[in-house]
Amino acid sequence: MRDAVIVDAVRTAVGRRNGSLSGLHSASLSAHVLNALADRTGLDPALVDDVIWGCAAPMGMQSGCIGRAAVLAAGWPESVPGVTIDRQCGSSQQAVHQAAAGVVAGQYDVAVAGGVEIMSRVPAGLLQGDGSLGEPFGPDVWDRYDGIRFHQGVGAQMIADEYGITRTDLDQHGLDSHARAATAIDEGRFKGQIAPIMVTDEDGTTRVFDTDEGIRRGSTLDKLASLKPAFKEDGSITAGNASQISDGTGALLITTSAFAKAQGWTPMARIHTAVVAGTDPVTMLKGPTPATAKALKKSGLTLDDIGVFEINEAFASVTLAWLRETGADYERMNPNGGAMAIGHPIGGSGARIMTTLVHHMRDNGIRYGLQSMCEGGGMANATILELL
Repeated sequence: MRDAVIVDAVRTAVGRRNGSLSGLHSASLSAHVLNALADRTGLDPALVDDVIWGCAAPMGMQSGCIGRAAVLAAGWPESVPGVTIDRQCGSSQQAVHQAAAGVVAGQYDVAVAGGVEIMSRVPAGLLQGDGSLGEPFGPDVWDRYDGIRFHQGVGAQMIADEYGITRTDLDQHGLDSHARAATAIDEGRFKGQIAPIMVTDEDGTTRVFDTDEGIRRGSTLDKLASLKPAFKEDGSITAGNASQISDGTGALLITTSAFAKAQGWTPMARIHTAVVAGTDPVTMLKGPTPATAKALKKSGLTLDDIGVFEINEAFASVTLAWLRETGADYERMNPNGGAMAIGHPIGGSGARIMTTLVHHMRDNGIRYGLQSMCEGGGMANATILELL
């Protein structure tokens, strides 16, 4: 029986809004990790049956099938196709699912999955559907939900209110995320997963960019308490307990165990279980809870079997609500920090998170890891990896 394994996973460091990666083209940034993946594994790109690339804002320079553009920018053979996947924040996690499904089905022998987003170049309002390019859902959807316009930030605030999660709880979670990410950087935990890239600053200086630049050190609860609520006058969601607008990309090489052996590759992990779930689009961000339950049921595993959880920190209320629903151990969730600290380049986040997850599993001998992400429109992917 065919399986799907991850041979290697690589990412760029994540750039903050208008930061180190903001001047690059999305195709060029994607090409960098494609070539890094090939260099690290000795992959002949001509073997790749498809490049499946996530992008949540396929507009402007990210339009025209960024997956195909990435292949061409990398200088890979024209025979290698590419496709673009949009499942909002989970786009590149979905890309991994589709690559794995294609490998298991025999449609592919080798696939590369990943994604990209340079959010610095995409007007933030368009990501929420500000209407300037047309309403993203339309009257039939609005009528179903009594005219409510979906907004992720508003949904995050609704979740905090529903679960009674305090401002202090949210801010402490944000502090923890930054502290964990800072420790991971200081201890060199990310070095093996990041492909350094040359960038040019505004003054023309070139330098190597190889460290996530969104981490804030030395903050305190008092400092975070001074931030104004973002989505409700007396609300608790602020810039201090929400993910950052970011730029970044990541890529994973996926094949079968048999094909990997024939190529002399030693896989890192097997894609054990992959599911997707839907939830209400108004609060929008509750999906990781039913997706986690679905993945555990399908896998036959229990929560206690999972040694590490990567739950995307779109907002602190999302991950804290997930913890309350599942009863998972806070210390096993996002041990190297999450999107509040590292950043959230939406279409590339699934690949970034899975790259961090699989390297953490290997480095610490963790057999099972679970990843889940909330997604626009009320959805979530969940993936269970098994260390090999």
